Amino acid sequence: MVLRNKEVKAKDLFTGATRKVLARGGGLMAVEVRFAAGCQVPAHAHLHEQVSYVVSGKIELSMGGKKEVLGPGDSFYAAPDEPHGVNFLEDSIVVDTFTPQREDFL
Repeated sequence: MVLRNKEVKAKDLFTGATRKVLARGGGLMAVEVRFAAGCQVPAHAHLHEQVSYVVSGKIELSMGGKKEVLGPGDSFYAAPDEPHGVNFLEDSIVVDTFTPQREDFL
């Protein structure tokens, strides 16, 4: 599967946040998410494994009782059912990958 980012329509999530579901297949999917500075994703957990890669901006990750500031090129892994939340310190682009696919995103 080849998917051109410019051909994928962004979905508004909430004020300051949009999501594009990118390539997906089998049990894996990639998602590009854009957040404005000041946005928050409150602590949450899901059955999916998640790897997130910070393309641009600066985020504050809360996970495992710790807070970490991540920037371009940094990434994190959240195991199934592991609570995690993010504060966006700058306008940011993050690519999330999930397995299994997030059916709720389709």
